[in-house]
Amino acid sequence: MLSIKEKLTSALALPKEIALNLAVVTIMGQGEIAVENYKNLLEFSETKIRIRTQNQVISIEGERLMLQQITTENLTIIGRITTISYI
Repeated sequence: MLSIKEKLTSALALPKEIALNLAVVTIMGQGEIAVENYKNLLEFSETKIRIRTQNQVISIEGERLMLQQITTENLTIIGRITTISYI
């Protein structure tokens, strides 16, 4: 069942990620992932990164993971990414 906010977003043709404060995850091959509209970084190591978004936690696992770029709203992770989980 859609919430009032979701119905309004749909009726006005607004971008869901902006109107509903959703994260946008862009995966570029096996070596780069960008997350827009995140809340905070929960865990960071060379093998695992956990990111809190408005509605969930994104867990990224791999090898030689590094934060290539980080701002208040966007972050980019590089390395050999093996698993992406939404919790």
